[in-house]
Amino acid sequence: MHPDLMRELIDQRVREMRSQAAQAGLARTLRAALRRRRRAGAAPEEIALPPVPDYVDGTFRADREAAREHGATTAPSGRAA
Repeated sequence: MHPDLMRELIDQRVREMRSQAAQAGLARTLRAALRRRRRAGAAPEEIALPPVPDYVDGTFRADREAAREHGATTAPSGRAA
């Protein structure tokens, strides 16, 4: 077999083995973290997500409804509602 071809095959195999080792390490880390959480008896954590605006100008539906209830005729962006 040509030496360059053999070198490429060996390099490919090394990359595959390193990738598998990294994945196995992540899996071990995850299992250990889950085990620690179970042993601590902690309640599951709530994931805090930032609010996503309902409108393109960055306002929320509740903001617009509150503005209408209070008699405002324009949206917070200054445009007519």
